Amino acid sequence: MAVTIRDVARAAGVSASTVSRALTVPGKVDENTRRRVLALADQLGYRPNRAARGLITGRTGNLGLLVPDLANPFFPGLVKGIQARALESDYQLFVVDTDENAAAEPELVRQLAKQVDGMLLCSPRMRPGALREAIGLVPTVLVNRALPKASSVTFADVDGAIRLVTHLAGLGHRSIGFIGGPAGSWSGAQRLRGVRVGCLQESVELHELGPVPPTYEGGQACADGVLAAPVTAVIAYNDLVAIGLCQALAERSVPVPGRLSVTGFDDIPMAGMIRPSLTTVGMPLGEAGRAAVDLLLAQLADPAPRARQQRVPTTLQVRGSTGAPRPDDGTPT
Repeated sequence: MAVTIRDVARAAGVSASTVSRALTVPGKVDENTRRRVLALADQLGYRPNRAARGLITGRTGNLGLLVPDLANPFFPGLVKGIQARALESDYQLFVVDTDENAAAEPELVRQLAKQVDGMLLCSPRMRPGALREAIGLVPTVLVNRALPKASSVTFADVDGAIRLVTHLAGLGHRSIGFIGGPAGSWSGAQRLRGVRVGCLQESVELHELGPVPPTYEGGQACADGVLAAPVTAVIAYNDLVAIGLCQALAERSVPVPGRLSVTGFDDIPMAGMIRPSLTTVGMPLGEAGRAAVDLLLAQLADPAPRARQQRVPTTLQVRGSTGAPRPDDGTPT
């Protein structure tokens, strides 16, 4: 005989409704209770009937996730955190990659919304008006993007950028470049804002470079422009751009950090593998992904949810790509 939700409730010493919430909306249940219920459900072999639940609730049991580029190492870490939490809550995850095409996002969101109970829009590039329309289709949480009166999970990009500038200024750098990413990137704007604040605080001259594609190739392509700028250090929009720049500098026999200190954002796995290893701002991607799902499930459980914003802290990872400037590094080569 199949194990029922009442069997799990009896074993856990809670009501059937508590078991249901623990399985579908974990944010509504005490964490210790949720863990006990999940452990007992697994031990007893409980498997919810998705089709029956859909007929009763009118829900699909699916969540949607939109990302700009799965080839970018930043996003798989987020996806893994999101998927893990979704599966814990007995939801399937549909993932759509927009290939950095902001114009395609609205239609892709409309199609995705027809198949899911709620959506997670990760780093959407669309304009605020289109984004506001998109999040009105189904319950939605933004990830790595903020919008007034919308639920979101963001990173402390501004704080991270200020820390990078403070680190470089402490090494003696007085002229820093910032290599901007996509024009429609919300996180890119936050990072630039933090760099500007940090440069003002440290009395450092700032040179704004770019924008460039948020890719390894984008970093390679901007090398000549960076070398032409009167800077001794650069902060790249992300680690991929920074790593591409480092490779292009190596091909030109430009030493890092001797001639130029290079930093990035995201702390992707490759940041610690290249030589010299990359100084960067780390993002707790798994934590952010799980938090985003919890916010979305709370929306699904509440007929009149209020927008909630959660900011995840960042960390400075100091590695070998930054050092003190040489006396003659202020002139272009």
